[in-house]
Amino acid sequence: MKSFLVANPKGGSGKSTLATNLAGHFARQGERVMLGDTDRQQSSRDWLRLRSPQLPPIGSWEIDGKGTARPPAGSTCAVLDTPAGLHGKALERCLKRVQRVLVPVQPSLFDMLATRHFFETLLAEKAVRKERTFVAVVGMRVDARTRAATELERFLASYELPVLAYLRDTQLYPQAVANGMTLFDLPPSRAARDLAEWQPILAWVDGAGSS
Repeated sequence: MKSFLVANPKGGSGKSTLATNLAGHFARQGERVMLGDTDRQQSSRDWLRLRSPQLPPIGSWEIDGKGTARPPAGSTCAVLDTPAGLHGKALERCLKRVQRVLVPVQPSLFDMLATRHFFETLLAEKAVRKERTFVAVVGMRVDARTRAATELERFLASYELPVLAYLRDTQLYPQAVANGMTLFDLPPSRAARDLAEWQPILAWVDGAGSS
């Protein structure tokens, strides 16, 4: 089973946006997808309640008291959304359950400062050091014309982690979310530019089964 963790210690970094769209991609591919949410706010679960039964199905499951998730039997793909401040034993438990980790980062000083410490913690975890779990980064809400975007690129270049993509700042994401949808549920002509930005991410996650 393919399994993914979307994590960043800072709130508002784009975790739920990345997790829900990732789940939407796999659902569109015919996978039996489970979207787990360990965040107390349960943003991803609330989003699932908005999702039309006419769309490719995405399931959810109960999270146990320790904040870890066990996808139901029969699942072929699991995406785990996480709360801000994930660390310590909770992070360690999550890493043991997934093959790959996606870290969304926005182009702001506070996001970069918070993520710097998270990268150091993440890379020190046994599952990552022994390459049982692979890590990659996605820039979120990036305007390539700004100085902030340049600073984010410089910051990420200092780590030996693949940066898969820089996703632009667009209202298409919140508009889709408000209707229980993802980019992959929209007409391709409407989301063409953003779907193109996702291609390196999809290439990386679609190769998870062979890692």
